[in-house]
Amino acid sequence: MTASSPPLVDRERRELADLLRQLGPDAPTCCAGWTTAHLAAHLVVRDRRPDAMLGYGLEGAGLGGPAVAWTHRAEDRLRTSTGYAELVTRVRSGPPGWLPMSWPPVARLINLSEFAIHDEDVRRAQPGWEPRTLAREDQDAIWSASGLYARRAAGRRGVVLRRTDGEGEERRLGAGGRVVEGEPLELLLWAAGRRDVARVQVS
Repeated sequence: MTASSPPLVDRERRELADLLRQLGPDAPTCCAGWTTAHLAAHLVVRDRRPDAMLGYGLEGAGLGGPAVAWTHRAEDRLRTSTGYAELVTRVRSGPPGWLPMSWPPVARLINLSEFAIHDEDVRRAQPGWEPRTLAREDQDAIWSASGLYARRAAGRRGVVLRRTDGEGEERRLGAGGRVVEGEPLELLLWAAGRRDVARVQVS
């Protein structure tokens, strides 16, 4: 990344929008039961509907209930009422500036992981996919942003996430548990439940 390049979160958003446009609405993703149209609708609701965030938070914690069901209905309504091209345009443009998801601290804390994961959800569901080569500073940004998913993955047993793209920096959560080694993007995917496609070593 050069000094004039956009932040990684903005580049991930743009690249994901390009990929969604290229593949069309019916391509598979690594999200069970979701096509690219489902994923596009999810991203737009997440960007533009603060009232849906409770449902996302509960679902991320492994919970269900009315708030989660309501959030899913909001995504389904948008997907069925809005053309796919328009959904992708909204993904690309992001939320209006007055919404929290557009604020730079929120983008760094939450959006970078979200878009990096969903970019790979689309890429790695296609035949013949290969992992991307990311610059060290981009891997560093992903490593810094992945703490929430790492804590969820640790659970009660604990986990050690160890980088393999440098000096073996690690994030140790809990008293013990598994040791998972890989590049930061791969560790993020593993922690986010994409264990079938994350290229890591677990011991």
